[in-house]
Amino acid sequence: GWQVSMKSGSLSYILPCSRLPMQLISQVRVYTSNGQKKDLGSEDTNGSARGETLHKVETGQDTANAGQKSSSPKQPIQVKVKAVLKKREYGPKYTQNNFITGVRAINEFCLKSSDLDQLRKIKRRSPHDDTETFTVYLRSDVEAKSLEVWGSPEALARERKRRKEAEIKYRENLFRNQRLLWEYKEFFGNTKPRSSTAAMFFKGPGKVVMVAICINGLNFFFKLLAWVYTGSASMFSEAIHSLADTCNQALLALGISQSARTPDPSHPYGFTNMRYIASLISGVGIFMMGAGLSWYHGIIGLLHPHPVESLLWAYCILAGSLVSEGATLLVAINEIRRSARAKGLSFYQYVVQSRDPSTNVVLLEDAAAVLSVAVAATCMGLTSLTGNPYYDSVGSLGVGTLLGTVSAFLIYTNTEALLGRSIEPEQLQRLTELLESDPVVRAIHDVKATDMGMSKVRFKAEVDFDGRVVTRSYLEKQDIEQLLQEIQQVKTLEELEAFMLKHGENIIDTLGAEVDRLEKDLKQRNPDVRHVDLEIL
Repeated sequence: GWQVSMKSGSLSYILPCSRLPMQLISQVRVYTSNGQKKDLGSEDTNGSARGETLHKVETGQDTANAGQKSSSPKQPIQVKVKAVLKKREYGPKYTQNNFITGVRAINEFCLKSSDLDQLRKIKRRSPHDDTETFTVYLRSDVEAKSLEVWGSPEALARERKRRKEAEIKYRENLFRNQRLLWEYKEFFGNTKPRSSTAAMFFKGPGKVVMVAICINGLNFFFKLLAWVYTGSASMFSEAIHSLADTCNQALLALGISQSARTPDPSHPYGFTNMRYIASLISGVGIFMMGAGLSWYHGIIGLLHPHPVESLLWAYCILAGSLVSEGATLLVAINEIRRSARAKGLSFYQYVVQSRDPSTNVVLLEDAAAVLSVAVAATCMGLTSLTGNPYYDSVGSLGVGTLLGTVSAFLIYTNTEALLGRSIEPEQLQRLTELLESDPVVRAIHDVKATDMGMSKVRFKAEVDFDGRVVTRSYLEKQDIEQLLQEIQQVKTLEELEAFMLKHGENIIDTLGAEVDRLEKDLKQRNPDVRHVDLEIL
């Protein structure tokens, strides 16, 4: 059943239908279907030899050199074989030797803490700063213990399902439970001791905000009475300004209290940005309520002017407002100076960078209040002297413009803070130099340091560690003579694998310890660094 046979130079191509060809470069031997070797004679180009016996084909050069090849002795072929460990397939049996923490063992395998007392305990390096080691268990031991407690995998699966349904039911009833707790507190009163959140309003930014709320509330009440008595557009703008300040500072107090909440699984980095969010909303409120109503009332006064009544009481109330607003302004200035001095910044840098958004809002609102009182008093005085009510309306427009400028500044600075801006280049350079000067670090890449607000910085970098230095650090803690004896006892590939796995795992632990040391050094160099993420290249 040979279909076609072609010859080209010293190569022969045989395409069989049910037989495989044997191809050689200088010599081709083909065999018949019954295994007999024959020579291959001349072939017709039109394929006349189909179905006949195939012959042996040899070139003239091979025939001439046949005697020389048969007389020369054959040289042995030396092949160097490299010993390579067989690739291991990591299946469930291997993962049983993995470590598992006690919390995971209790949650995933439905065990009690007393069930773990009988298991083998292994001490591992702790990733936390406050503890050096923590206890883990072998997963195989935990699985065997769970089967001993529950009897069978089916019973364990049923218990897991039951606990999952109970957790879902608890989450569904969580809102209802919180509502009942709130109603209980309202009915019986809150007998809990004063929390640290309440203590925040007796010092620092909280104290500044509470003082501003009290003063601006009184100012709004008296200014509102003066506007009702006089009908002055400027006095109406001042009353609206004080109301806006009071509402915004109440919002700041809410932001301060929320920022003191402890981190939870949904918000692992805490709630410190609540101060910036409250300040941002405050800036929007100043623009909409303060500036908007002042512009509206000023435009209405220009379009429909009306005579202004006696302004004597208005002047007295403005004078009292100037004193009270000035006192609040001094409190805010002193607080910012103290905080800026502690951070090593100037007063202007501290305000522009919005390091303390709550105090910044009080400072700018009170500064705008003092200036707006001066503008309102000037315009009202011109109206009294000339009898022209347009000056009073122009004063309302001036107060609205001043409030709009303050609100735009607050919106810009707080938006920049919420977007996650970088820290100062000098601080970033010091942190970078600390890493680069460490012997264990070969190079660092993609360095980022984000200001999370309220003196909290998150530092991230990709670090190329020097494996030789890490290994040498591990060897310095070992008994070299004992290590040499272990090496000399290695005779087989299995013993070599066990030796390398043992010390390889220890070297990885040493690398983790070096990462912890670098993170601790970064936090000591810059106390504002709270979160450090070092990625190993």
